[in-house]
Amino acid sequence: MDNFTWVTPTKYVFGKNSVKSLPQLVKQFGLNKPLVVYGGGSVVRSGLLQQVEELLAGCGVNEYMLLGGVKPNPLDDLVYEGIRLCRENGLDSVLAVGGGSVIDTAKAVAAGAIYSGDFWDFYCGKAPCETAMPIGVILTIPAAGSEGSGNSVITRREGMRKLGARSEFALRPKFAIMDPVLTFTLPPYQTAAGIVDMMCHIFERYFSPTLNTQVTDRVAEGVLMSIIEEAPKVIANPTDYQARANIMWAGTLAHNGVCGTGRVEDWSSHAMEHEISAVYGVTHGAGLAVIMPAWMVYMAHNDPRRGAQLAERVFGVEPQDTPTETALAGIGELRKFFHSIGMPLTFGELGIDEPDIDLLVRKLIENKGEKFGGYMVLTAKEAEEIYKLAL
Repeated sequence: MDNFTWVTPTKYVFGKNSVKSLPQLVKQFGLNKPLVVYGGGSVVRSGLLQQVEELLAGCGVNEYMLLGGVKPNPLDDLVYEGIRLCRENGLDSVLAVGGGSVIDTAKAVAAGAIYSGDFWDFYCGKAPCETAMPIGVILTIPAAGSEGSGNSVITRREGMRKLGARSEFALRPKFAIMDPVLTFTLPPYQTAAGIVDMMCHIFERYFSPTLNTQVTDRVAEGVLMSIIEEAPKVIANPTDYQARANIMWAGTLAHNGVCGTGRVEDWSSHAMEHEISAVYGVTHGAGLAVIMPAWMVYMAHNDPRRGAQLAERVFGVEPQDTPTETALAGIGELRKFFHSIGMPLTFGELGIDEPDIDLLVRKLIENKGEKFGGYMVLTAKEAEEIYKLAL
């Protein structure tokens, strides 16, 4: 196990009607003049946005502004608009009402509004993100885990570059309100894509070259097994509160860092998928359902240790003649699971019949460098092979 620092300053308020705690939380953490960021019409149609406005007004927070219209794979233009609103109106904080795309946009605004340069500096690696306005979250989509992470992913419209920023403290929300009831109306496809996303957040940490991480391994394996157990219940009965609650909390644990403590992480599959969703606009979780198993197949033939362990411990695969065969059997079980919840397994099923692999590889190397990956170092050659395995 490696030395590590694990930071988790977010206050989680979890359960039915937890949104009613908003007045106390905005006062506790200084969201006195917030920009309220949200996505499409669901928070409006459900009445959640109106409830949020009433709660803010009820506790004397009247000087706030709204910024709606965040889309999946959020773009930089709305971030710039949020930064403008904050600066011109003296806003002091950001409240995200939605899922990962909304939260990531809110984080970018919170950091960019008090930065003298271009917020994109934090995403392209030009500058570290060390300060941001206070961020609060009301989570409506369990998937990205952004409610508890120090990460944010934004796509720059110019060149369609999808990149992430990471900060130990600044980008972690001060609080996250998590009511599983708010997820009851999610469409099955969106629910399933979120499940894949959170599983892949764990896989990116589980596939590590670091030895002797037994405790962290078992934490990761336990969360994965719980997701696999609860996911079919959520798909079959979207209003199963207990199943929704377990899935919602799993999404947070998958990405708040606990599953990566003490070891090197990988993140190759996320980098490769970001190029797919940037170029083709697909749902991030669905893209991961295609790329992650393809990456695992490549690893099974080159370094099968972790894949074999995953197969045996999480999917109950009996040891085969070789670790490679064991790992491949586990990948087969993973693909069966993804298929069972309605996720695509190939580029074709993702709606991309003839992907421009040369373009994807070129953009990947432009964004990640000539070499990338933590479990196994990859180059353009290996990336091309993995993309082709997803055909």
